[in-house]
Amino acid sequence: EALAGNKDMGIDAQVLDQMSLSIAHLVGLGVQVGIVVGGGNLYRGSQLQKDGLVGRVTGDQMGMLATVMNGLAMRDALVRRNIESYSSRDAIRHLSQGEVCVFVAGTGNPFFTTDTAACLRGIEIEANLILKATKVDGVYNKDPSKYEDAVKYDNLTFDQVLDEKLGVMDLTAICLCRDHNVPLQVFDMNKSGALLSVVMGEKE
Repeated sequence: EALAGNKDMGIDAQVLDQMSLSIAHLVGLGVQVGIVVGGGNLYRGSQLQKDGLVGRVTGDQMGMLATVMNGLAMRDALVRRNIESYSSRDAIRHLSQGEVCVFVAGTGNPFFTTDTAACLRGIEIEANLILKATKVDGVYNKDPSKYEDAVKYDNLTFDQVLDEKLGVMDLTAICLCRDHNVPLQVFDMNKSGALLSVVMGEKE
């Protein structure tokens, strides 16, 4: 959804441009970057499902197509910065050559979110860290946009996330990270320089 920027739906060119610039900075430092994109800016299947217009499986399949559109847009934004991107079984080889991998269509299955896809792909490519880019600056005990007394956590274990039902990612994604010992960090993708700060080990 963050790709929509201040719009209700669609892709904000300025947000896409800023994100591709942040990624280019990382590639310039020699960081290997793989990206999993969601589709909430183009299609929100949960509401159509609630209204009874589509079934869960159809809704999820439509959502997968939305991630493909976002992935194509991200790929072209990276190409404009002379960064080649691939999404294939050769991902690890391409990453080691300084190219960016864009993973689309979620896991390819209904009932799984792009959170799970991100963790699954991260484990497959032997990632050292999984980053979740969001519209807020961290994990809170409740929605900070609705509650002024929401408290932000500095650090959490995966078991805490599960026990307290914090909704950082869906449960399958959290369990995958926990079971494979892959750390997860949440950051605000709309904050300029935040992605670089995270990768450089700064508090973000």
